[in-house]
Parts: sequence; C-alpha cells; structure tokens
Amino acid sequence: MPRRKGAPEVNAGSMADIAFLLLIFFLVTTTIETDAGLDRMLPPIEPPTEDPPVIKQKNIFTVNINKNGQLLVEEKIMNIKDLRAAATEFLDNGGAPQGPEYCSYCKGKRDPNSSDNPNKAIISLKNDRETKYATYITVQNELVGAYNDLRNREAQRLFNRDFVDMEAEYLNPETPSAVREELKDKVKKIQDLFPQKLSEAETSTN
Repeated sequence: MPRRKGAPEVNAGSMADIAFLLLIFFLVTTTIETDAGLDRMLPPIEPPTEDPPVIKQKNIFTVNINKNGQLLVEEKIMNIKDLRAAATEFLDNGGAPQGPEYCSYCKGKRDPNSSDNPNKAIISLKNDRETKYATYITVQNELVGAYNDLRNREAQRLFNRDFVDMEAEYLNPETPSAVREELKDKVKKIQDLFPQKLSEAETSTN
C-alpha cells in the first residue's frame, strides 16, 4: 500500500511580516474620534495696566446661579427661558447720548440707566459650587446665544448672511485660503460691533 504524503508545511516565517504590515495599515487608516468640547474662545492676555479702566455698574449685567439652579439676574429672580431676551436687551441698549460712545446701530430702549454701548457692556456670570453642570452650561449657552443673535442681525444687515455661518466657514480648515482671508475681515467687523465680554466671577461656596 503506497505511503500517504503528509500535509504540506506552512511557512510561518513571513507571518510576522504580514502581521506587522497589517498593524501599520490599521494605524494609518484608522481615525480616532475626539470630543470637540465646548466652543469657547478665551480673551487674549493683555498686559497689566497701572490704571485699570473704571467700569460703571450700569454696564455690568449680573447673573447668579444658586445650588438649586435658580437664577438671580440683576438682583431679581428670573426663569432661564427669559435670560436670553434680558441679556439681548442689555447688550443692545445703547444708552449713551450722542458722542464718542453713542451706538448708531443699537436698537434697544436707550435707557440711560442701562449699558452705554456694546463695547462697554459686560455680562458677569457667577455660580455656586454645588450648581449642576447641566444648568451651568444651559445658562452659558443662553448668554452666548444673545451675542450670536445680535451678531447674526448685524451680519444680515451688512453681508446678507448669518454670522455663525460665516464664523464656522472661516474656522473650517478645509475652507480655501482665499475665502478665509475674505471672511476674516467680515467676522472681525461683526465681533467688534458686539464683542463677547462674558466674565465668570469666582465660584460661591454658599
């Protein structure tokens, strides 16, 4: 009876090379998703001045959040759903009389007891140490939304498009450089009309 041949041997010498090539392939082609985080830009660091500017109290819009998530806006209890409108009214007030600080594009009530000009207006946000994170972010979003609403209004007036769309296109790295350069001046112009001065006061421990 003829002798049966054994199974052919597998050359395992190249298996390590194949595994190494597959590893390199997956490392090169795999994309790792990262959390985008909050879209917040910190103000640039300015050199300290010997004589800091005097800020009028009427140019400060105070928002306090207690540990129960309740809002105290300008010393009055307020519902979160009314916060954006109140912040918008403050920023767009334009209470300064005719002169260097007069706001020609403001459409507010021009109350002399409220903010003089968007460039002078500051929103001060303070929260309790036990404030829920979700509440804090919701309040922040409403305040930033007030800025964006006013910026959108001016962008529509000047450029017939929303500011948030222009800014998103400008910040997109895939936008052609020529388009980004054109958008740069437009974005800055709108930001200068309503600069985002959102100050976060020291957290309360009470």
